[in-house]
Amino acid sequence: MIKLYNVSKTYAKATFKAVDDLTLEINSGEIFGFLGPNGAGKSTTIKMITGILTPDSGTVEIDGINLADNPIAAKTLIGFVPDNHETYETLKGIEYLAFIGTMYGVPSATVKERVDEYAAMFDLTDALPNMISSYSHGMKQKLSVIAALIHDPKVWVLDEPLTGLDPQSAFQLKQLMRRQADKGNTVFFSSHVIDVVEKVCDRIGIINHGKLVAVDTLDNIRESGKVSLESMFLTITAEDKRQ
Repeated sequence: MIKLYNVSKTYAKATFKAVDDLTLEINSGEIFGFLGPNGAGKSTTIKMITGILTPDSGTVEIDGINLADNPIAAKTLIGFVPDNHETYETLKGIEYLAFIGTMYGVPSATVKERVDEYAAMFDLTDALPNMISSYSHGMKQKLSVIAALIHDPKVWVLDEPLTGLDPQSAFQLKQLMRRQADKGNTVFFSSHVIDVVEKVCDRIGIINHGKLVAVDTLDNIRESGKVSLESMFLTITAEDKRQ
């Protein structure tokens, strides 16, 4: 569903590549966990997958659509929850979600149905008539999650989505991730919380210094000498740092 071929990105004035010749394929029907230390290239990779950044080289495909050749068609397949939950704070929550639905061409009746379902799930119903500027960090995060699901995307990309969520909402989000994957969709999940990644993801990738240093299933990790994902992550990134 998501394919990256030899993707690289260097920022202006940087002496190193933020992402260096990354090739990765993420399948339909799986939750893929993306791990790496701060500055490893996680957010840059996510921004290239979602079309926010353009790779210096290489290609990104979403469900067989080349993002560079047909960006609108590719982006309509993606629901994105960024780590900064930027929204239009001069709108009410319900107005913002209606705007997102219109932008993706979702019928108003379907928007209402999905908003009602997800707002109830995340205990946000009473807040929707209020201005987004009055929302707490966690409420804005919930709004971003709902907005990313309004058009029922085939690809759901989440960058540190659990930040600021209360335990009940975090549980609901993890349940939604599983539900999306079970429908045959793809969930790409970046997080610093290794325990959560280990519990919810089917496969993981570890990036360090812009390079993909490991990709494996959680089952294989568990069977390889009873090593935890945390131990594997710390060992790989430490070894890569010494090279």
